Amino acid sequence: MSNNKLHVKRDDTVYVLSGKNRGRRGKVLKVFPDDRRVLVESVNIVVKHKKPQRANPGGLVRQEAAIHVSNVMLVCEKCKAPTKINKMVLENGEKVRVCKRCGEIIDTIKEAE
Repeated sequence: MSNNKLHVKRDDTVYVLSGKNRGRRGKVLKVFPDDRRVLVESVNIVVKHKKPQRANPGGLVRQEAAIHVSNVMLVCEKCKAPTKINKMVLENGEKVRVCKRCGEIIDTIKEAE
């Protein structure tokens, strides 16, 4: 894929739109832009079989699995509702993400160098 920009970033609060965890909210722990997937806290819990290592005894481990970015929607901090975002450029040349529901600036977009 040529454009790997996503509408969510790490530490955003998101609302799950579909799947077995539909309706739940959680914080984005990790973003995988090449796969267009995100890891959300306490969403899509799977059981993995781990071999014993020195650090841990092994056995069955419950952990989060990644879900597709199209199944989550950003939650605005001001209006506390799931919302779409709009990307705008301010007069000073700063790029920001804006809530389409209430018009509040969510955060600034840092350009990848």
